[in-house]
Amino acid sequence: MTCRFRCGDACFHEVPNTSANEYVGDVIADALSRRSVMRAAAVVTVVTAAGTAVNVAGAQGAEAATAASRHPRPSHSAVPRGLRFTSVEPNTADTVTIPGGYSQNVVIRWGEPILRGAPAFDPEHQTAAAQAGQFGYNNDFLALLPLHGNQKLLVANHEYTDEILMFRGYDAANPTREQVEIAWAAHGLSAVVVEGDRRTGKLTPVLRHPLNRRVTATTEFRITGPAAGSALLKTSVDPTGRKAYGTLNNCSGGTTPWGTTLHGEENFNQYFANASRDTDKRYGIGTGASERKWERFDKRFDVAQEPNEVHRFGYVVEFDPYDPSSTPRKHTALGRFKHEAATVRLTSDGRPVVYTGDDERFDYFYKFVSSKRMRHGDSRSVREHNLSLLDEGTLYVAKLTGDSPAIEIDGSGKLPADGEFDGSGTWIPLATATAKGAVSHVDGMTAEEVFVFTRLAGDKVGATKMDRPEDIEPNPTSGKVYVALTNNTNRGVGSNAKADEANPRNANKHGHILELTERRNRPESTEFAWLLFLVAGDPDDPATYFAGFPKDDVSPISCPDNVAFDPHGNLWISTDGAQLGSHDGLFGVATKGARRGDLKQFLTVPTGAETCGPVIGERQVLVAVQHPGEITGATVESPASTWPDGPGTYVRPAVVAVWRKDGCDIGS
Repeated sequence: MTCRFRCGDACFHEVPNTSANEYVGDVIADALSRRSVMRAAAVVTVVTAAGTAVNVAGAQGAEAATAASRHPRPSHSAVPRGLRFTSVEPNTADTVTIPGGYSQNVVIRWGEPILRGAPAFDPEHQTAAAQAGQFGYNNDFLALLPLHGNQKLLVANHEYTDEILMFRGYDAANPTREQVEIAWAAHGLSAVVVEGDRRTGKLTPVLRHPLNRRVTATTEFRITGPAAGSALLKTSVDPTGRKAYGTLNNCSGGTTPWGTTLHGEENFNQYFANASRDTDKRYGIGTGASERKWERFDKRFDVAQEPNEVHRFGYVVEFDPYDPSSTPRKHTALGRFKHEAATVRLTSDGRPVVYTGDDERFDYFYKFVSSKRMRHGDSRSVREHNLSLLDEGTLYVAKLTGDSPAIEIDGSGKLPADGEFDGSGTWIPLATATAKGAVSHVDGMTAEEVFVFTRLAGDKVGATKMDRPEDIEPNPTSGKVYVALTNNTNRGVGSNAKADEANPRNANKHGHILELTERRNRPESTEFAWLLFLVAGDPDDPATYFAGFPKDDVSPISCPDNVAFDPHGNLWISTDGAQLGSHDGLFGVATKGARRGDLKQFLTVPTGAETCGPVIGERQVLVAVQHPGEITGATVESPASTWPDGPGTYVRPAVVAVWRKDGCDIGS
């Protein structure tokens, strides 16, 4: 059911990326041993697909990191602050299971009224108007932003809808207009003020607060950046190509230093029908009817009738939650693909760098480096300037090089002779946007084409095919960037790309996490070193790796999805689709010190649910429990889960807060 409603059965369709991009490690690793590459790091170059020579940067740093990771780990070393809790055992309980000594509460559920005039939730008599004023469905990304006193502003993505769990007697072949319009209203974003309990970590929504807001599949958006006004974005409803309606399939996102939130439009392809162009095929847009049949009720979802409407989705959305009258923006300068996340790090001179992944088998990860500096202050002119920061700059895609001989990467996950999967890489420029126009760096493509058909640009320059790049987050304490690669069961199968050092397992069902170090720790750098921090799965499986930490001490983990950091620099990982027989969960892992790689499970979510969010604070952890009960065959009449309200109620996605009973810091 998850495959059906979230991504339109993407994994059961032909892989959209049929390019013949060659992994650079396959070219050089047969001729060069790791040690010779490292000794020659200052002078050896490799040739990129764009035809330019790039220094094998960061290799010496990678070697130093490798040496540090091999330091003996004293068994008596203290568990890092932030991770001092008793690991939750893998389980299949239909509840949120948390460590001993902790408490939890459901902060807000699907359907709770948040706007003035919105009625109480009544799933048997739901309307589109009611849903437009209520908390949306399938909460994913979460942001918890400061307000005054003990109040905070919670922002949540609503990725997609499970109509079969929302409507009694739902007929997938013949949805009604009312059901479709309710689903439109259940997509998008919610902003809701929450009140914190001063003695605990409990959060309670402040219903009908002036800052509360809903953004849906029909809300007006402003298209900004280099593709705004392009002929590729013009439709019969919007002949200007500058005004879009709605946002779809918002997955993960990020917060900005200037007080806004970013939201990645991911599996937008599944909402559109009757496609026929090669560009549509590259994005996985179907040639027949869509799952939800929205094209029956609005022609913009029919590519045959409105061929450019689909070009207006697949962007990073920026939302100003502090201004309820603001118009959200779609930033074309960050490219168009299945954005899983958008996280920000500032350069030393105040320019934002945004990291984002394309969540598809064999697709790429990217970064955008702005040419404009952030301004400080809260005046209208400052806020307007900061809202334009992501419209000018350069978009890059990643190309990785392994440093081990290809013969040592056999697809089993066995470590190469040097003891790590690692190497170097380069950010290849795709296009640059300025106030005066945009310039393409890709032969045969205009700048507008690069920003609208970004996947094709990545194909042309030879970007490295990855195993579903999802959330990408820079560690605020170290600057290292972590990339969650969820899985790819097609790796090495048939004619698909075989295992390489950055994606070392064929038929990879458990995923891995990559740690990337920009040269000189500068986010604007075009060169980096990388290594696999974690290769997920059962610790008893020899094809798993936990940064070199003894595997008998770690929790099993499968399918890393969203990542976040606590105030101490520990990495927290939420999972989606775990393949080890347990429910999905949230895990914390040390990224430095003697216990680097010591992974501990903090919670599990109910039957059929995915762990999303998460937000890791000093006194509180927030997770979005998305699509509980999403099990094939489940319906309203025959649910697979009764969370959170028990038997006789509708299963409802919700946000959960967790805190220590004694009021002390998380994991202290």
